[in-house]
Amino acid sequence: MLQRILAFYCVALTFPFVSRAQLQPIGQWRDHLPYQQVTSVAYTTDKVWAATPYSLFSVDATDNSIERWSRTNGLSETGISAIGAEPTGNRILIAYNNSNIDVLVDDRVININSLKNASLSDDKSVKAVFLYQQLAYLATGFGIVAINLDKYEIKDTYIIGAGGTRIAVKAVTSDGTSLYAATAEGIKKASLTAVNLADFRNWQLISGTNGLPAGTIQSLASVQNNVLAVKNDSLWLQSGTNWSLLYRDGWNIKNCTVSGNRIMLSETSNNTGRVVVLTATGSFERTIQDAQLTRSPQQAVYFQNNCYIADTLAGLIAFSGTSFNRLVPDAPASIATGAMQVVHNTLWAAAGSVNANWEPVNNKNGLFRLSDNNWNSFNSSRLSILDTLSDVITLAIEPANESVWAGSFGGGLANIKNDNTITILKQNSVIQPAYFNRTSYRVSGLAFDADNNLWVANYGGENPVLVKKADGTWRTFIIPYALIEQAVSQIVIDDNNQKWIVLPKNNGLVCFNHGQSIDNPGDDQWKLYRSGIGNGNLPSTDVRCIAKDKNNFIWVGTAKGIGVIQCPQQVFTSTGCEAVLPIVQQDNFAGYLFSDEQVQAIAVDGADRKWVATQNGVWLISPDAEKTIYRFTETNSGLLSNDVKQIAIDGITGEVFFATAKGICSFRSTATETTETNSGVLVFPNPVPPGYSGTIAIRGVAENAIVKITELNGRLVYQTKALGSQAVWNGRDYKGRLISSGIYLVLTSDETHQQKLVTKIVFIQK
Repeated sequence: MLQRILAFYCVALTFPFVSRAQLQPIGQWRDHLPYQQVTSVAYTTDKVWAATPYSLFSVDATDNSIERWSRTNGLSETGISAIGAEPTGNRILIAYNNSNIDVLVDDRVININSLKNASLSDDKSVKAVFLYQQLAYLATGFGIVAINLDKYEIKDTYIIGAGGTRIAVKAVTSDGTSLYAATAEGIKKASLTAVNLADFRNWQLISGTNGLPAGTIQSLASVQNNVLAVKNDSLWLQSGTNWSLLYRDGWNIKNCTVSGNRIMLSETSNNTGRVVVLTATGSFERTIQDAQLTRSPQQAVYFQNNCYIADTLAGLIAFSGTSFNRLVPDAPASIATGAMQVVHNTLWAAAGSVNANWEPVNNKNGLFRLSDNNWNSFNSSRLSILDTLSDVITLAIEPANESVWAGSFGGGLANIKNDNTITILKQNSVIQPAYFNRTSYRVSGLAFDADNNLWVANYGGENPVLVKKADGTWRTFIIPYALIEQAVSQIVIDDNNQKWIVLPKNNGLVCFNHGQSIDNPGDDQWKLYRSGIGNGNLPSTDVRCIAKDKNNFIWVGTAKGIGVIQCPQQVFTSTGCEAVLPIVQQDNFAGYLFSDEQVQAIAVDGADRKWVATQNGVWLISPDAEKTIYRFTETNSGLLSNDVKQIAIDGITGEVFFATAKGICSFRSTATETTETNSGVLVFPNPVPPGYSGTIAIRGVAENAIVKITELNGRLVYQTKALGSQAVWNGRDYKGRLISSGIYLVLTSDETHQQKLVTKIVFIQK
């Protein structure tokens, strides 16, 4: 049979290869950071650069193509405080919130970490960046740091406060002969040719003299070798040694920049904003204003006949003189640290959160959806009905129609249908207010069971467990234990239709079996799990998360590690079922699994491996927890933050999404959910291009199938076993040699040892 198959494909070499746009290669990261809140803008010879509180993107000035820059493709950090660019060069300096510095040049990232690593008790944060010739001057919380951009190192530090004290500097500029620094004491000036700018005595305080008012200055710029200074609603101009008021219109001036021989003022007043353009001599040229696109301008530059505006609400805006163009990468509107769920290649992410004491934080960012690589937001800015739905922290997708149920920690329960019609259950509904705050309707956990019943955790309610049956009727349940605040949260339903419910505030974990009928409370059974043998044997009663694996084991993440309940079907029998605390070998010592970690989320992939999120990064462990496969941190991967709040897995592609304290990122892993047969097998990349050295994914094979790569004549090249329904290959034969150009067959065999040809791979070598 195999020979006939091979003979057929030797004759018919044409094969319809399937492709998917933007399919993420295995082993690679991508970010899903917010890019709408643009705080500053700069330009190099051919690009405009926009910084957000999280990361950076560039816009090609010729075709408006957008490129993202983040930790996932080379930057050192997440969280930008300031940027500065060479207007006639190609270098851009990026200062981060933790005082780390990157210089991006020709798509290379050069890191300068000396300021970050300096042992200073002072405020090292960078407020502004000024590039002049080969130097970058950083305005910091303690003085000025000068960086040599040719050597990529710190050249000097200027401590310029009165008497040599450290003082905050907000901005730096130059008129070609002197440096000017906007400090808490006022503007200070020093000659560029001074022997030692680190000596405070070489810096002269000029505020309060020659017409310049005393006091703090917000920003500085220079036009035609004359310095401009912004103080509240006024713009002052230096001419020689004298200063005069150049412009004042009553609006608050957020920033002043000079480019294209124009002065650009970013202004705000109440809830409106605009950009005022002046000539180099201070004459009024025009006002740039749009009710939606310039509500909160922070900075503006003029480049190649366009005005580019950094706006914290609308993003990066280009104004051509007659029309506006919004330039923002497709992205969620904010970070999201609530629950995430993937259904049919669509990711839903809740943006809300609660504090450590389980109190609302009034986050109104709603929830986000990623589908076909496009993000959509569901919040009050788009749908006014969601204005009261703050702190969305839990989600459930209804299997019957894929409508979304979203739980708000204060605003009740919302149902968003596919046509975007929304129903909110709050007052005068089955959702109960917290008994200690009668205006707060706190939904903290949601899950559908196999019968399409929606189970709801109603934090603080007198009956904290609710269910909406498939017929639309509701039932409520009282947990028969004394619980602090009636605290309930995440719900997981096991293969026995038992409900496992996390009990925050150190209440532990409860298992609930409603018996033969939801409507009959007489056969309800409850089991409380706490720490200690005989009480459930959890590592800690401070339970943070739970997950069900493919063996129907319940994995319990706590503030002191993980416990595993391996016999949930025996919970209500005479033998009972207590948690097992796995012991793993780490280095030369054996210890309880994650005993020193606060486990914040657990997710199970298609190969039954466990992804574990902590405040110190994320782990992938083997199905039996005896082996660590990956450990990702900020320092060794594209993970945006070590503080990982939530994990969700796309079982079709194997992409793993991490909601971190600094935003969402994802990693395409090797395992996918299982399929019954070899249906819709997809190879990526295919054809394999010249020079490709990454991982090749063969997705859609039968569960745990043996996968063989052969030449057309049947000679075996490589053999592996699928993880779930995906096999991976590095493009080399069983001796580690890179294979030659040609067409290769992919053969699979399942547990019955029936071998089938499922697809082909084309290799193109130079």
